[in-house]
Amino acid sequence: MNVAMLITLFAGLTVTLISAGFLLRPRVSDRYVRWHVLLLALPAAAAFAGLISVDQAQELGLWRSDRLAWLISFYVLLLGWTIQRFCIRYMHGDRSYRSYFSLLTVTVGAASITWFSDDLRLLVLLWGLPLFGLIRLAALKKEWEPARNVSRLMAKMFAASWISLSLAAVWLWLATGYWRISLTLSEESLTRVGWGNATGIGMLLVLAAIIPAGQWPFQRWLLASSVIPTPVSAAMHAGLVNAGGILLAKFSPIMDGGIPQTLLLFPAIVSVFVGTGIFLVQPDYKRQLVASTMAQMGMMFIQCALGAYLLAVLHLIFHGLFKAALFLRSGSVVSRSKPALLSLYPPSKMWLLNGMLGGMVLGVGFWLAAPHEPLRMLRALMLGWSLAFAWWQMAVFHSGRWVGFLILSGLGLSAMAFHDALAASLGETLPAVGSATGTESGIVLLFAFGGVAGICFTSRCSTDLWAKLYMWLVHLGEARDWAVESHPRYLGAYMRGEGK
Repeated sequence: MNVAMLITLFAGLTVTLISAGFLLRPRVSDRYVRWHVLLLALPAAAAFAGLISVDQAQELGLWRSDRLAWLISFYVLLLGWTIQRFCIRYMHGDRSYRSYFSLLTVTVGAASITWFSDDLRLLVLLWGLPLFGLIRLAALKKEWEPARNVSRLMAKMFAASWISLSLAAVWLWLATGYWRISLTLSEESLTRVGWGNATGIGMLLVLAAIIPAGQWPFQRWLLASSVIPTPVSAAMHAGLVNAGGILLAKFSPIMDGGIPQTLLLFPAIVSVFVGTGIFLVQPDYKRQLVASTMAQMGMMFIQCALGAYLLAVLHLIFHGLFKAALFLRSGSVVSRSKPALLSLYPPSKMWLLNGMLGGMVLGVGFWLAAPHEPLRMLRALMLGWSLAFAWWQMAVFHSGRWVGFLILSGLGLSAMAFHDALAASLGETLPAVGSATGTESGIVLLFAFGGVAGICFTSRCSTDLWAKLYMWLVHLGEARDWAVESHPRYLGAYMRGEGK
């Protein structure tokens, strides 16, 4: 059954690729775009059917079908279809209107089948295709100099990621003698790899994963990518910027407990704090979103560093859906004609304290319900902090606050229950969480300290230390001169009749 569904998926993708080729023909009307988007639902439907029907892993030549691959494929195709449906009206009138749809189809299609590959060479090829497609999408506005500059920066960063993965694949083949991934990661093969080889391969895999995710110190391309069209920014979350978590999860047997997995904590933690800081000080909405992505991907890599690959994969899916929705609605973020409600009714200190205490009580209760469960403490911190933040935003309401608090608590716990059910459905596709209680406790204390420090800084924003930190984050998040223009110069050339 899995093999038949995999063939159906490939057939649906073939139809969409042929349709994307028709879009590039000048004689084809723009109205055909709607039919093309309708055809994109075929592979998404096939991926959903494969997800609900898969029972055990099966192999078909260079491909391997399992529940994780079907889940990622359905997620990528569903998000890709939604974005292209949005582009029908949003991108209409652009000179590269059809090219956007063609490149988005190729990019999303390649990302949707990447994790079915069971051959190192095929995986390297499919890893590079979506990255190349994203570069081409960023460069479509070739008459705009910032777009060209940003696409060149992306090309350099993505080339480094692709080369790192290629070297890791070749090294793994030399150490095991197999190109097939299922054989290279078997216990027999891993015993022949040795500690030194495993460390080197793991470091290359970490480098290949964190560059496309915009992690520190490679965040510059992600912050500069705000100049590309909004739908393309949304498409980056369809298995592109968040693909690093899946890559590390797929090669978890060679990463588990090694030095690369431990060293991954450093750039991940720095990315969380730096990304959050840039998000708080940036006035530009799209830069806020990309900075938030940097921080969220850092959290995903922290989960990978703790061995919680299953939680990391679920994190990247939920974050991708949420962040893509924020990008697609970014055009609705306009200046208010009236003062914001929160400025009319600012929360009192007692109100903030109640929210913090309520979130703390819920988080501690969630942790005590199963204190020996791996990563329970980290999940409790995230749940409590989210509830406290939502509580602070409810300051604009004058009545029903405690009812709202109870509703928020119920929704938070329901989300955790759904999270656990979805994790259980993946079965043994991904390894269980390793034992990292001490490391987890340290990270929880670090985040708790960071949250308290952030509150103290914001309440005393007149101090010199806060001013220096604020300006440093502003400088770090601002675009370079080559990535922005106050007014696109090519538009002036067209108005004077100099453009072609």
